[in-house]
Amino acid sequence: MSTDSNRSWQMTGFGLSELVLAKGPIPEPGPHELLVRVRAVSLNYKDKLIVDGMLIPDLSVPFVPTSDAVGEVVAVGSAVSRFRIGQRVLGQVIADWPDGDAPQVLHKHTLGSSLSGMLSEHVVFGEDAAVLAPPSLSDVEAATLPIAALTAWFAMAEATRPVPGQTILIQGTGGVSLFALQFAAAFGLRAIVTSSSDEKLERAASLGAWQTINYRTRPAWDEAARERTDGLGVNHILEMVGGDNARRSLNALAADGRLSVIGLLGAMEISFPVLPFMRNRIVVQGISIGHRRSFERMNQAIETLGIKPVIDKVFRFDELPQAFGHLEKGPFGKIVIALT
Repeated sequence: MSTDSNRSWQMTGFGLSELVLAKGPIPEPGPHELLVRVRAVSLNYKDKLIVDGMLIPDLSVPFVPTSDAVGEVVAVGSAVSRFRIGQRVLGQVIADWPDGDAPQVLHKHTLGSSLSGMLSEHVVFGEDAAVLAPPSLSDVEAATLPIAALTAWFAMAEATRPVPGQTILIQGTGGVSLFALQFAAAFGLRAIVTSSSDEKLERAASLGAWQTINYRTRPAWDEAARERTDGLGVNHILEMVGGDNARRSLNALAADGRLSVIGLLGAMEISFPVLPFMRNRIVVQGISIGHRRSFERMNQAIETLGIKPVIDKVFRFDELPQAFGHLEKGPFGKIVIALT
C-alpha cells in the first residue's frame, strides 16, 4: 500500500499561490486508526485564515489544510473495534474530546490546524475521533457537518436547551447560520436572520426564518429585533461578527438572554457595556465546535428530522484555489470539494 500514490493539497507558505498539489505514499493506519479514502471535503472560513497565515502565523509547512471531510474506511488497525471496512465516516475535528468536559488544552489535537488536514485522497483517523456519517446524506452533504453543523448544534442543543416558542437571532447566511436556522425550525424556535442581502434573506425565509432584517438598510438591527419581539428582546443570539457588533447583540437580548460567541468575522475582540450585561443577567458563552458524543447525537437528529445541508457550490479536487476564491464572496451555505 505504501508504494501507491496519495495526492494532497499542501501549503508551502502562506497565501493561495502557495497551495500546491503534491504526491506521497498512502499512510498506514496504526493499531487504533482508520485509513479513510476521502470522498468530499467542505471549506470553513477558518481554513482560509489558516492558508493566509492569519490564524496560525507560526504554522510549519508543508502542511495539508482543512478539517471537514467524509470518506470510506478502506483499512483498519489491528486493535480497531468501533468501525469496519466499507463504512462511511466523518472525523471529529477536536480529536481528543470524546465527551463531557473539554480537554484542558483545547485545540491541541485539532484536524486542519495542530493535526494534518483533509485535503488528501487518503487520511488517517483515530477510531475514537470518528463518527458514522448519516445514511440519508450524500457525500457532498455529509462533508459539511463536522464544524458548521456541530457548532450550531452545540450552541443550541448542548450548551443550552431549546424551548419552543423562544426567539433566536442568527447573524448571516453562512454554513453555521443556515444549520442553526434549520435546527431552530425543527426545535420550534422563532428565528430572526440578519444579512445585508435581500435575496439571501428571502432564501432564509424559505428555510423557516420567522423574521428577517437587512442590516445594510437597517443598521440599528438591534432596535429592529426588539421591535419584532414587542420590545422584549431576543432570548438567544449567535454572535458571528465580534467587535462592536456585540454591543448591538447585547442591546437586542432579552433579560436572562444568552449570547453564544461563535465567529469573529469583524474583529478578534468583543466589546459591550458592563451594566446592562449585569442588570439583565446575560449569559455569554464561547462555542468551540463540540465533542464526539454531541456529534453522534446530532447525526441521529439529522436523520430523524430529515435535515439537508445547504450547499452553495461544489468544486473538483483540482479546483481548490477557485473554491477558496468563492469562499471570500460570502456564499449562501457551504462550499464543498468533491473527490469522487
